[in-house]
Amino acid sequence: MPSPLEEPVYPVAGKLLSLRDLLAAFNDPAHKIDDISRFSDLHLKTGEPAFYRYDGDIVPLRDGTVMRPEVAEHLIGALLTPEQLELLRAPRPTDIDTGFAWVEGGLNFRINAFRDRDGLAAVVRVLPHRIPPAESLGLPDPRVWQDICNLQQGLVIIAGNTGSGKSTTIASLLQHINAHRSVRVITLEDPIEYTFGSSHALFSQRELGRHVSSFAAGLRSALREDPDIIFVGEMRDRETTSLALTAAETGHLVFSTLHTKDAKGTITRIVDMFPPERTKEATAQLSLSLSYVIGQKLVTRRTGGRRIAVEVFRNTTAVANLVRTGAWHQLYTQIETGQKDGMITLERHLHSLVLSGEITPAEARLNANDPQIIDHLLQAS
Repeated sequence: MPSPLEEPVYPVAGKLLSLRDLLAAFNDPAHKIDDISRFSDLHLKTGEPAFYRYDGDIVPLRDGTVMRPEVAEHLIGALLTPEQLELLRAPRPTDIDTGFAWVEGGLNFRINAFRDRDGLAAVVRVLPHRIPPAESLGLPDPRVWQDICNLQQGLVIIAGNTGSGKSTTIASLLQHINAHRSVRVITLEDPIEYTFGSSHALFSQRELGRHVSSFAAGLRSALREDPDIIFVGEMRDRETTSLALTAAETGHLVFSTLHTKDAKGTITRIVDMFPPERTKEATAQLSLSLSYVIGQKLVTRRTGGRRIAVEVFRNTTAVANLVRTGAWHQLYTQIETGQKDGMITLERHLHSLVLSGEITPAEARLNANDPQIIDHLLQAS
């Protein structure tokens, strides 16, 4: 009897496909660039055909049929444990965030399963089968990743929308550290996405719901576990953020993420987590502990596939004074004039990608925080 992964249940073009067949698209060499799949996500949803995200666009599976409830449950259930599936079936269902390893295909996936008005649904995101080296990330100035990987303390935030590659960027930096530094690294993730074998560094990876109850609880524990480096999956609340700032200020290198688009938005989001009477304290602490903010987006290449475009903010002495005094409207100008320190605005990076022929002007405008700046730069060049 075939396993749930291999049981053919989904009608497509007169045939029945299994979940394994649907996942095989991520391994199709015809849809890879530099060994990275142009498919990033598989969407399974009751009442709709299967969809993929391909080069950033949602596209339906050719000849895919509308999923009946029992078909959606079978396909999604093959990705979950029986206990997780029961949580989705409960009268008050719980969304499931988890990982799935397809051993035969050599791929790992991040799963979010939930219920909507039509029934069960899930998003299956593929993770690269190898962690890309830091030098291949596409940062415009290699001094940035080199400096980050050599930091002894401070807070490094990778900012961006969901699906912008934040986890991959941090994994690349941690893997470089793993290969070159003898340090203790503790990660707090929801869920664990990339796994690290200890090379020069000693890793402990902990997952919310399995090993710790929350990011804040995990951080409190981590500070008692002799860490040099801590990766906090996301600064979701005031307690987690406060602990992360304190850890960075007291001699640890802390990596984390935020769903913000740039340095100004990141600083504003952090300060807004605190009550008004603590604003001065928060800005002072942030000015001392923050090291870098990298705001990134995935942009589509002319030739297909995607790469990152970034804003790089480095907390120099002059910048720290702006952070502390709340003069955040001046941050963009500081980034523009901070090229010698490795800084660059998103618009400058997008403009350079247009000039190099990697992306189109339309793609640059679409992804710029301020499209008018792109138009000005293009006219000037």
